[in-house]
Amino acid sequence: MSADTREPGTGGREPALDKSPAKIAGMFDAIAERYDLLNTILSGGLDRYWRHHAINSLRLTGKERLLDVCTGTADVAIGAARRSQGAAHVVGVDFSGAMLVHGLEKVRRRELASRIRLIRGDAMHLPVASESVHAATIAFGIRNVQQPEVAFRELLRVLRPGGRLAILEFGTPGSRIFGPVYNWYSRNVLPRIGRAVSRHDAAYTYLPESIGTFTYGDEFARLLNVAGFSHVEARPFMFGAVYLYTGQKGPEAVRP
Repeated sequence: MSADTREPGTGGREPALDKSPAKIAGMFDAIAERYDLLNTILSGGLDRYWRHHAINSLRLTGKERLLDVCTGTADVAIGAARRSQGAAHVVGVDFSGAMLVHGLEKVRRRELASRIRLIRGDAMHLPVASESVHAATIAFGIRNVQQPEVAFRELLRVLRPGGRLAILEFGTPGSRIFGPVYNWYSRNVLPRIGRAVSRHDAAYTYLPESIGTFTYGDEFARLLNVAGFSHVEARPFMFGAVYLYTGQKGPEAVRP
C-alpha cells in the first residue's frame, strides 16, 4: 500500500494547484491595485459584514496587540484599530509587497500609522515573537497558504495563553437550492468579472478552483483542534459559502 501524500487543507483530495509562496505572491501583486474594488463587487459588499463579525469574535477591550496574517490591503487591521475598543496595536503580515503598499496607503489616510505596522512575511514563518500577541486573524487567506497546518502551529506559537483566533474562509454551500446557484456563479460569472476588472487572466480562475479543493466546515475545525486550539467553532454564513472559524490558545498549550 502506498503512503498517503495528500496535504491537510485539501479535504482529502489531491492538491491540484501550485500554492508556492512566490507564485501566490506574484498573483496578488498583479491584482493589488483593483483588489478592494473586486472584493466589494464580487461579494456584494458582504465582505465588510463578515470582517465585522470576525473582529467581534475576538472580544477586544482596547488594550490588545493583534496579528493579522495574510493582511492583504489591511482591511481587518484597519477595522480592528478603528473601533472605540479595538486593538491597541496591530501587526499585519503578507507576502505580497504590492498589497502591502496599497494597505499602507489606506493606513496613512486614516491616520493609523502609529498603531498599525505592516510587514512582508510568510504565514508559515511568521516574523513575530512567541507569545507576543493577544489575538490573531486571517481573512480569506489560509487557503492560499502552501501548508495550512504549519501556519496553524505558527499562530499557536505567537499567541499568548488564552489568546483568540478568528479565521474567515470560503466554503461550499450544502443547500440543494443555493448550492448549485453559488457553484454556477463561482465557476462562470466570478472569473469573467474578475478578469474584466483586474485585467488578470489567472487570478479569478484560481479563486473558484482554490475554494473547491480546500477543506471547510467541521473538517477545518478539526484541523484547528489537532493543531492545539481549544473551544473551536465553525459558524457558516450564506448557507456555508463563507465560514468564520474561532478558537483559543489554552493556558496549557505547549509551544511548538
